[in-house]
Amino acid sequence: MPRSRDSDSSAEGDPLRRSLWQRLRAAIVKPVDPAEVSKVTPTAQPRSVDELEAAVKSADDKERLLGLVAAPFAAAIGFLVITTLIDHDPSAFLANGQANKLHVSVSLYHDLIGVLLVMSVLMLVLALRRKRLYLGMVMALYGLAIFNLHYWGFGIPFILGGAWLLTRAYRLQQQLRGATGDGKGSGAGRRGGGVARNGSRPRSNKRYTPPSPKPTRPSLQPKPDNEQKAG
Repeated sequence: MPRSRDSDSSAEGDPLRRSLWQRLRAAIVKPVDPAEVSKVTPTAQPRSVDELEAAVKSADDKERLLGLVAAPFAAAIGFLVITTLIDHDPSAFLANGQANKLHVSVSLYHDLIGVLLVMSVLMLVLALRRKRLYLGMVMALYGLAIFNLHYWGFGIPFILGGAWLLTRAYRLQQQLRGATGDGKGSGAGRRGGGVARNGSRPRSNKRYTPPSPKPTRPSLQPKPDNEQKAG
């Protein structure tokens, strides 16, 4: 007779009666705790304008850690790539005495390693100062530079990291604009009448009071001729 569902569930609950596959599945996939499922997760509250402004100005710990880790790797990758290019640089002249078009001057490689090191130092400084936007730009430019040297495996991670930082900066800026209700950001929104604490702009007063007409002074007109003669 086939086993019932109750016997299967009891076998899964008993560690001694479980099969090898059930033990592997329990070790890899953590079973869901019913007590955790029953808890009602509160809905995420929208952030205020002040919190969004602080998030736009400075990067968080995860973004800062990305820059701090990427900076020393960028310096090491720069040394490795340029050293490999110098070692495999073809000779300046061919066997027939003509100039080799594939040869690159060593001084050009030295200038390139200087640029890569400066970009690595910029990554470190921008990560320490929590400048998200500029850090993403420098990382993306560094990745493109390594990518153009035909070392795609080293350049793609920096391009992806820079694109991630730039995307987060763009999304936070859009959230701030949506919270202030002005396309020019929070400064223009505050100058244009202020922003409420919850991020909504105050509504304009729809009452309209027409201006009262100014009193007109009587104009001095000349008297008719018959009134002047009677006088």
